[in-house]
Amino acid sequence: MEQRMNVVTLGVSDLKRSREFYERLGWRRAMAKSNDIVFFQMGGMALGLYPSDELAKDATVPAQGDGFRRFTLAYCARTREEVKTILEEAQKAGAKLVKPAQDVFWGGHSGYFSDPDGFLWEVAWNPFFPVEKDGSIKLPE
Repeated sequence: MEQRMNVVTLGVSDLKRSREFYERLGWRRAMAKSNDIVFFQMGGMALGLYPSDELAKDATVPAQGDGFRRFTLAYCARTREEVKTILEEAQKAGAKLVKPAQDVFWGGHSGYFSDPDGFLWEVAWNPFFPVEKDGSIKLPE
């Protein structure tokens, strides 16, 4: 198996609400003809939004359970100052601010917001992960 990931799919409680939230962030929908699943192109990856019950059914697992989902999604900011700006944009789009932008123990600056279904997004400036012009990062060796 190659060492890569191509799609992250979030099981959402209200597909329309979640689609509209990400569109308010300024994201453009890909494959807009489908009304059953929503995709956003994210550089070389994609974010999918799919009804939670249907996603659980597809994976053949129980749909019950909520709370901390034991993972976060991350947006790497190009500058320390951009962290606060992105968190403010997310709040204007309807996100809940979970942790304000602040210096963190590992030498960067980050904060968290949650989307309408409570999925946590970290917005971080990491001086060790420079963001390329195309939005990609290259991890140090």
